[in-house]
Amino acid sequence: MGLKLSGPLKYATPLVCLLSHATAARVWRTVTTWSPVAAAFNARVHRRLDLFHQNVGLFGVPELSSVGGFEVVQDRALQETQQLVEQACRCPPGVQTVEIFDKLSDSLCRVADMADFIKVAHPDPSYREASERTCINIGTMVERLNTNVDLCKSLKDLLDNEEIFSKLDPETRRVAELFLFDFEISGIHLDKKKRKEAVNLNVKLLDLSNQFLMSCHMPNRIEKRALPEHIHQHFTKDGNYIQIGGLNADAPDDLVREVAYKVFLYPNENVMHILEELLSCRDKLARLVGYESYAHRALKGTMAKSPVRNSPLLYRRIKPGLNLPLGVIRAERFNIEPSLYSPYFSLGACMEGLNGLFTQLYGVSLLAEQPSVGEVWSEDVRKLAVVHETEGLLGYIYCDFFYRPDKPHQDCHFTIRGGRQLEDGQYQLPIVVLMLNLPHPTQSAPTLLSPGMMENLFHEMGHAMHSMLGRTRYQHVTGTRCVTDFAEVPSILMEYFATDYRVISQFARHYQTGQPLPQSMVARLCESKKVCGAADTQLQVFYAIMDQVYHGKPQNRSTTDIMIDMQKKYYGLPYVTNTAWQLRFSHLVGYGAKYYSYLMSRAVASMVWKQCFYKDPLNRETGERYRREMLAHGGGKEPMLMVEGMLQKRPSIEDFVNALVSDLEPDFETFIMDSEG
Repeated sequence: MGLKLSGPLKYATPLVCLLSHATAARVWRTVTTWSPVAAAFNARVHRRLDLFHQNVGLFGVPELSSVGGFEVVQDRALQETQQLVEQACRCPPGVQTVEIFDKLSDSLCRVADMADFIKVAHPDPSYREASERTCINIGTMVERLNTNVDLCKSLKDLLDNEEIFSKLDPETRRVAELFLFDFEISGIHLDKKKRKEAVNLNVKLLDLSNQFLMSCHMPNRIEKRALPEHIHQHFTKDGNYIQIGGLNADAPDDLVREVAYKVFLYPNENVMHILEELLSCRDKLARLVGYESYAHRALKGTMAKSPVRNSPLLYRRIKPGLNLPLGVIRAERFNIEPSLYSPYFSLGACMEGLNGLFTQLYGVSLLAEQPSVGEVWSEDVRKLAVVHETEGLLGYIYCDFFYRPDKPHQDCHFTIRGGRQLEDGQYQLPIVVLMLNLPHPTQSAPTLLSPGMMENLFHEMGHAMHSMLGRTRYQHVTGTRCVTDFAEVPSILMEYFATDYRVISQFARHYQTGQPLPQSMVARLCESKKVCGAADTQLQVFYAIMDQVYHGKPQNRSTTDIMIDMQKKYYGLPYVTNTAWQLRFSHLVGYGAKYYSYLMSRAVASMVWKQCFYKDPLNRETGERYRREMLAHGGGKEPMLMVEGMLQKRPSIEDFVNALVSDLEPDFETFIMDSEG
């Protein structure tokens, strides 16, 4: 069916609402007073047991006050789907056809997207299991709809009627074409037997993707006696075993990092089989529906258009910048001491900075709300209402920022509900979740962020504002529901704001003294990033090329052998024996054949920053133009047209490469002088 399973509401005065329903522990700022949004994130909140208010259910969905509610909302969505399919098949060609398709998409996606989040984020295993079943059932229905000949015909009749189609507005025409494209890549043109085969492959892929995604985050175990006792404290203990659930890349102890790397990345034969079966099924499906490879299928309609062949070109351009002493590359990230910066980056201060930035650029404020009983899955979750100075409430952001053992280790952005125009003239408000893994506040200090954590927060908030500031007519193209190689542009652009002193100086203050972060420290931070920038970009090129090879022409060798070969060619550090890094590469699920998107999006973001924001990063007129040209359209406009509208030119491949390389040019003199000082 062309689906992708990816009235004014009341909002309260932030601090009053927060304190009226919860007990806030001390706020660690005595020099001056935090803003309301900063106080909401710098306070340790303990919600009291509420016996007087009804459980409203997760995200305010009443049925989800219990595990059994998943089946209820699923069945309701499936019933509504059947009704809408019948309407679409009876509807004469016109704008109503696209509106019905979008309602159908919205009905299924609202359930599938929410379940997709809950299955990885909810601390209760019964909720995770119920939501995973819902994901599979809705996904199965989507794949069946994508091969429903009668449903496709109702859409094709519209696109084939040139007189009617030409009179539709550009967004409606694009959405209709996107729905038809999803039919085509699902094999709608095949005979009945092959269509059934395509459905079965898609259903199998859903299951394999879920299995692989879950396995990516599962810890590995090793006997305690196999490790030196003095490093046990850095890992989770499980009886006679040590559990290692990540790379511990920020650990100052070399041995801790080495052990984490070798144990966490140790090959698992079962997961290896899942990944290779996943890649094989993708290749079979792509060839079945008429594509040369899965990469060709995945990249149709993107900015890249076809499998990316320019990453090796980029590698050759950045290779001279990699000839740094190994000691420089292996130093603490960017040769700075994070503990010197983190007192200036309390979580509340960073949220205050984001609030100020959005107010100045877009006229938007972040207001903290107290969630209702049962609305959130953990007491640590904060809820933000996003409010525009003239347009009113734009949507909601749920902030799940603090580490829990049951959470995915990667920072993530989830769309729970997309925005769309409703029949009564109102707008369906978008709802998103931002998931980070920040340290909890302590008795003596609020949550303090390293420079990397602060940059990640800005990055993920860029995704959230893409959803909040979009005002598309159709939810199928709302916010981040756009082509993958454009979706990262707003988030990566936020990283440039996060390292500009004119922005940082507005919020980076010591949580105890209120003193601002010295400009010299910000300059050192920015320049030190460039010192290892070539190595970081080289790593991204390696990831992108390996992803393309995995999804290109099938090779009669294991994924590990391919990875070792690509690492020798495109990455400076040697392969470590008995490791299988690709088994932890969760992006192979959501970004299959599209990991290059990070490089392309970074190039676009770099050009937008340098041409539009560098001179004045807080300029309201520029912010409004950026919203109008790029954020407002979601996926409802061809991405290169949005880029062209913002830059006033259509960039070439050489422009993309030059933008990435120019970001790697460090001012070594400034860096060395500052380091010596």
